[in-house]
Amino acid sequence: MDQTLSKYIKFFTCFLILASTITFAQAQINPTEIVQKANDQLRGLSSTATMSMKIVRPDWSRTITMKTWASGEDYSLMLITAPARDKGMSILKREKEIWNWQPTIEKVVKLPPSMMMQSMMGSDFTNDDMVRQSSIVADYEHTLLGEEEVEGMTCHVIEFDPKPDAPVVWGKMKMWIEKENYLQLKTEFYDEDDYLVNSMYGKDVKEMGGRILTSTLELVPAEEEGHKTVVTYEDIEFDVDLQEKFFTVQNMKRVR
Repeated sequence: MDQTLSKYIKFFTCFLILASTITFAQAQINPTEIVQKANDQLRGLSSTATMSMKIVRPDWSRTITMKTWASGEDYSLMLITAPARDKGMSILKREKEIWNWQPTIEKVVKLPPSMMMQSMMGSDFTNDDMVRQSSIVADYEHTLLGEEEVEGMTCHVIEFDPKPDAPVVWGKMKMWIEKENYLQLKTEFYDEDDYLVNSMYGKDVKEMGGRILTSTLELVPAEEEGHKTVVTYEDIEFDVDLQEKFFTVQNMKRVR
């Protein structure tokens, strides 16, 4: 046999073996399990947190501070603590129902699904982003696309496609999940026509609440230059004692 041909056959055989090995290895990785671990790392069984949200525009910026309480994926309560004009406003999630309390007019409003894509207090985050009406674990099919580096850290790249009839607002998502601590370092949000709408970046990795977390989330719209919203966690505590009775319409008017 010609030596050149023999070398080509050996090279091609080695390539096929390597490719099949990589494919087999990827097949052993369950992307839904990765997403579950990333979700658990960020949320825990329950949590309380204080945070700030800075809304940045080309000619102005403003900062909102808030407290949050969450239990699993079904219950959450968010209280605005500043600025003064918004202080006392709260948003409650109970399973699939979302409620908003406006203390200035002393009125509770139940938010319809159509309002979940509306801006959260003028920020680049939607109401759904902040209260997570949909579940990144239960409401999407997950596909492992491969691996990439983000800020020098190796990440699983996973595509999220909505399940039929799931209460989701995005047509598709892509998430970069760091392999060691399951940090959500980057997420891209697409509309139903597959156009990129927002990109979110997890930054400032540090230990908080006994876990390694991204303490800052930066959301950047794809087509609005100079616009971004930055959420910074000041403090967070996991696995706290929060009963279901804490998450009531009556209590959302009283929390401080």
